[in-house]
Amino acid sequence: MSDKTDQLSDTRLRLTLRQLEVFVATARAGSTRGAALRVARSQSAASASLAELETTLGEPLFDRAGRRLRLNDGGRALLPGAIALLEQAGELQSLFSRALGAPLRVAASLTIGEYLLPDCIARWKLVHPTSPVQLTVGNTSKVIEAVVDREVDVGFVEGPQTHPDLTVRRWLEDELVIVAAPTHPLAGRTATPRLLADAAWILREPASGTRQAADAWLIEHLGPLKVEFELGSTEAIKRLAATGTGLACVSRHAVGVELAQGTLVELRTRLPRSRRRLAIAVRRDRRLGPSTADFLRHCSA
Repeated sequence: MSDKTDQLSDTRLRLTLRQLEVFVATARAGSTRGAALRVARSQSAASASLAELETTLGEPLFDRAGRRLRLNDGGRALLPGAIALLEQAGELQSLFSRALGAPLRVAASLTIGEYLLPDCIARWKLVHPTSPVQLTVGNTSKVIEAVVDREVDVGFVEGPQTHPDLTVRRWLEDELVIVAAPTHPLAGRTATPRLLADAAWILREPASGTRQAADAWLIEHLGPLKVEFELGSTEAIKRLAATGTGLACVSRHAVGVELAQGTLVELRTRLPRSRRRLAIAVRRDRRLGPSTADFLRHCSA
């Protein structure tokens, strides 16, 4: 075997999972400080691990721009393999940690994460009491990003967004409804398209799956809306709508309690019903672990 081959083999062996973990965390956070928070190490230890990796490989992996670190060509080439290797290491570790169980890492858009998944998780935990659950809740764009970046194993989304690296399959159906306070001028009557178009609206932010579905439904039938409030929380939207400030368009799943209690009422309109699909997103190239695969079967049962 040549000296060059021996040198390459030695270089590969000197790479450590800890170095790769810090490298991936730095790529995602944009700094060693952010990486340190992700991997539960000090910033000095994270910086040292990254420096060791770059020394071992013989070239920098990031371009430094002030305190920000941006992947260079070498870093971009290394990232997919580093992520895949860490995932495989996690799977191997889970084989020998049955007492605790491999973590279930899920991301969900707000409507799903706040109103649908908690019950699913609670029932699943009855059968898997030793498996920890990590649920991240955000808008659809953030969920898609988390799945693509391998920060979670599976995402539950409510919007039409997708990504070339993902497989998205139908899960449940949902319906959008227009709600208002019982004291709102349009409550208790049939709201015509003109009255709806002239009303003040309280909607989610544009990156939200609910907002995208609401825009597609309402603008098609009403034209431009008077959106006076854009809120990043469905709970905040419901509370504001309950004051009589404006109309809200939300998932029926999100307002079941309020409609039953009478703090909000569903408006009667002449609009066609608005149904949308809720979906499950996973990476095309990802092999799901036993916990994730079992959870998806449980949610689809």
